[in-house]
Amino acid sequence: MKKVLLILVAVLGLGFAANAQNWIGVRGVFGSSSGAELSYQHGFNANNRLELDLGWNTRSTYNYYNLSAVYQWMGGIAGNFGWFAGVGANAGLWSGYSEGTFGLGFLAQAGLEYNFQAVPFQVTLDFRPQWDVLGAASGFGYAGALGIRYRF
Repeated sequence: MKKVLLILVAVLGLGFAANAQNWIGVRGVFGSSSGAELSYQHGFNANNRLELDLGWNTRSTYNYYNLSAVYQWMGGIAGNFGWFAGVGANAGLWSGYSEGTFGLGFLAQAGLEYNFQAVPFQVTLDFRPQWDVLGAASGFGYAGALGIRYRF
């Protein structure tokens, strides 16, 4: 029975990996904060994916280093153009801010993307409102980003 279960898990895992679309790249962030993020997307199927971003954002008086996770739903518009929207959370560390060093928040994300046919690249433009509920700068903020990713 253990062997059958192990084989079943292995076959399902390989099937999941074979259908996945993975992307890695960068996001240039602008808005109430600005900076850059290393970005990774793992596609579960044609309609949803997980995006993980490791970023460093700067403001005039402090810096913020964060990790964001966003579950996204996707759809097509026309041809290679598509849309995406999602919800997620982020955690980060503040530097140069006297009221604390750890932050935790919730976010939403909506944007447009273009997936090139001839080369494995994707370009995105998105808007990300965020509500920090714990930490140095609790409150509402927003950011937009221009991203470019490579599919592998």
